[in-house]
Amino acid sequence: MDFDFRPEEKEFRNSVRQFLKEELPDWWRGLFSDDERVPAMTRRICEKLAARGWLTISWPREYGGAAANEWMQAIVREEMWAHGEPRGPQYMNLNYIGPMIMRFGTPEQKARFLPPMAAGKVIWCQGFSEPGAGSDLAALRTRADDAGDHFVINGQKIWTSYADFPADWCLLLARTDQKAPKHKGISVFALDMRTPGITVRPIRSMAGPRDFNELFLDEVAVPRDCLLGAKNEGWAMVVAGLSFERVGIARYAKVASVIEMLVEYARNTVVDGKPLSQRPDVRAKIADLYCRCQAARLLNYRAISMQARGEVPAIEGSIARVHNTLVEQLAGQVGLELVGPSGQLTQGDPLAPADGNFERQWIHEISATIAAGTIEVQKNIIAQRGLSLPKAD
Repeated sequence: MDFDFRPEEKEFRNSVRQFLKEELPDWWRGLFSDDERVPAMTRRICEKLAARGWLTISWPREYGGAAANEWMQAIVREEMWAHGEPRGPQYMNLNYIGPMIMRFGTPEQKARFLPPMAAGKVIWCQGFSEPGAGSDLAALRTRADDAGDHFVINGQKIWTSYADFPADWCLLLARTDQKAPKHKGISVFALDMRTPGITVRPIRSMAGPRDFNELFLDEVAVPRDCLLGAKNEGWAMVVAGLSFERVGIARYAKVASVIEMLVEYARNTVVDGKPLSQRPDVRAKIADLYCRCQAARLLNYRAISMQARGEVPAIEGSIARVHNTLVEQLAGQVGLELVGPSGQLTQGDPLAPADGNFERQWIHEISATIAAGTIEVQKNIIAQRGLSLPKAD
């Protein structure tokens, strides 16, 4: 299959790159930064992207998109991740929450929730994982009791990224039938984060601010019209949504930018009288990383090609995610190996190579193989659904 982009698509990529060159300030170092200017800037970037029709470029026109093909959207994803994801947490709206509402929402819900996403004016977070239900998501215990015109939700979520950005809405999973089998009796809700009874508590970690939070729900009343899809049928929605999320993050594009920094560093750093780029071990490590990056890109393209045909890349999305996350972690590891102890220096230190980007890559990508379904879960999906292997005893 030919995955080369057409001339008009290449021209579009150049336009996106020029836009980012003009709009990103000198202080920008990526979404996961301690800089307090980040949240406001990402909202501003999204509104400007929306004004150009680029934010939801592949969405249908009736939902605020430009009805472009999936490959145009893939270009936007790649360029955003290569530049530190200046869309901020809104990438989740665009990649899978919006498409999930298009697929399962009522006409009223589509009219309510999709236009603000397409306009770049709303941030969503995801209330899935719980202290006792992370990799085994179906074991969640947060409960939603049916009270007629509304549901009353009690429970706790954890690792809720961007809840303190602050998020405007949360895509929330809760159990609506306490007696149903584990994968049944689960429902999906659109939760207004301003609702009384919600407490957000940030979890400080090496990954930086806004990455992890705890979410406490105490007698939270959610209107019935915020139930997405059919009651007790949320698991099928989750499977479809996560399939889109797993191919929606162009991690390989971020790795490509790290490779560029490594090549530049190797060419310009002289050790024992010659550039690092002349050492066979250095060349081999960078070449291996490059090959793995290209493999991850092509596996992602395979899943995108299925989306372009209207299919849900459940297995292919898991395959792409495994390679995406592993190569992203490898990029940080190779960076620190080649740079040495100075690679641990952080942004702002005058001696930090690449302004601390190697340290930032390594630190932040520790969690890459956990988010959106752990790598172990992805391997089980591939084994059981893709290869028809039995479940482990």
